[in-house]
Amino acid sequence: MIKVERKITEKSRRAMDSLERERLKNGSYNTPEVNAALKEMFHGKCYICENKQITSYHIEHLNPHHGNIELKYSWDNLFLSCAHCNNIKSDKFDPIIDCTKENVEDMIAFRKEGYFGRDEKLIFDMLDSRIETQNTIKLLQEVYYGSTPQKKMEATILRRTLRKELSDFKEYVREYQESEDEEKEDLMYLLQMQLSSSSPFAAFKRWLIRDNKDVYPELLEYID
Repeated sequence: MIKVERKITEKSRRAMDSLERERLKNGSYNTPEVNAALKEMFHGKCYICENKQITSYHIEHLNPHHGNIELKYSWDNLFLSCAHCNNIKSDKFDPIIDCTKENVEDMIAFRKEGYFGRDEKLIFDMLDSRIETQNTIKLLQEVYYGSTPQKKMEATILRRTLRKELSDFKEYVREYQESEDEEKEDLMYLLQMQLSSSSPFAAFKRWLIRDNKDVYPELLEYID
């Protein structure tokens, strides 16, 4: 989970217009315009787990609406989620950090310990003690490990996807460290893309660089 800017774009304007039309007739917030705008805003990633390999998108209410019309159709309350995360969050972890208003990475450090052949563990270190941060960490732990047989299976697949993404990222960093001149510039651009908001599991990649800032201080500037 990273901070995502809720920009006013042509797609978001169309989404807000469609939500107002649906609100007036007590219709569905799940409109084509809303789906398109959320996919643009969240770069096609689930806002909770940051996975891009999603086969089922859900429109998620950050604050459960429980029939409240304003919350149900509020553009600011709608987020793009995968089915796995949406089903887990439900209304069990309220409130959580609003990643369109606050920098999640200032509140939680995302780390992975262990490698192939060793015990692997995902760590979500709390950097402040607010209830929103505590609930977000509890949500992330359940997302990545599951609490039911089905969700544990889904979480295993999610961790496998994360492991592959981080393994590739570490290899790019290693190649960058060993390269020179033009090749180094090309790899610098690749790492810039890997650290951008549109990159899968960006929070984990960024914290890997933060934790090695003495070795790669020049890469910190690409953490937006």
